[in-house]
Amino acid sequence: MTEKHLAGKTAWVTGSSRGLGQAIAAQLAGAGANVVIHGSTMNSSAYFKEGDSLAAVAEKIAKENGVRAICVAGDLTRVDVVKDLVKQIRDELGHIDILVNNAGGDTGSAGAAGANAGKIVEGNDALFLPYEEVRTIFDRNVMTCINVCKEAVPAMIERREGWVVNIGSIAGMAGLVGAAIYASAKAAVHEYTRCLAAMLRPHGIHVNVVAPGDTLSERFKASRPLEDERMNQASLERYGWPVEIARAVEFLVSPEGGSYITGQVIRVDGGRQIWAG
Repeated sequence: MTEKHLAGKTAWVTGSSRGLGQAIAAQLAGAGANVVIHGSTMNSSAYFKEGDSLAAVAEKIAKENGVRAICVAGDLTRVDVVKDLVKQIRDELGHIDILVNNAGGDTGSAGAAGANAGKIVEGNDALFLPYEEVRTIFDRNVMTCINVCKEAVPAMIERREGWVVNIGSIAGMAGLVGAAIYASAKAAVHEYTRCLAAMLRPHGIHVNVVAPGDTLSERFKASRPLEDERMNQASLERYGWPVEIARAVEFLVSPEGGSYITGQVIRVDGGRQIWAG
C-alpha cells in the first residue's frame, strides 16, 4: 500500500480518546486521513494517562502525521448527541468517508473510572448480571454502533462511497460463562454489520468487523491480572498490541487492501480461535 493512500479522506473513530481507538486513529492519520477523535467526555483520554484531553490527543496526531485532526465529545447512546456530533464533523471537515465504530467494551455502569477499570467481575454471567448492567453493556456496544451508522451512513449512500469498520470481539464468536452479556452484545454487532453490508453492497460501501482477541491497551492492563506466559513475543500464543488491530482496520479501508471485502468478521487474535464461522 502506498504511504498516504488515505489522503483526502476523513475518518471518524468513535471511542478514540485512548486504547484501541486512539491507535486506530493514529494509524489512519499515518496513511494520510484527516481524523476525528471522540470520547465520552473531553478528558476521557486522561483516565489511563493516554493524553491530557481529547484536544491534546488530536493535536499530537495532527502534528505527527501532517493531517487535520479535530475532537468531539458526547454520549453515543443518545440520538440527539449523535446528530449534533455528525453535524459538527461535517461543518468542520466535510463528509465522513471512513467510520470506525470502536466505542464500546466490557465496561459496566461505573465506567472506566470504576473498580477493575470498569470491568465487572462478580456475577458477570448470562443470568445474574443486574438489569442495569445488562442495559449499559448493550447500549455501550450495540446502540452506539447503530446510532452512529444511522446518522453517518446515509450520506455515504448518496455519494456511493464509504467504508465502515465496526470493532467486535472474539468474545462474540463463542459461548462464554463469564462476560456473557458482553459476548452477546458483540455478537449483535457482528450480525448488524452483516445486515448493513448486505444493504449497502449495491451502493459500493464496504462494511466489515475487526474482532480483536485480548489486546494490551492501557485499560485492558488495568482491568485484570496479566498472564506472564502470554507476554512472550516470540509466540502467537500471546496478547496482541493495539497497533495490530489498527493495521487490520487500515487494510479494510484501503483501496489496495479491502476493495473486494464486505460483510466479514475478521478475527485478529493470533489464531486463538481457529474454526469456521
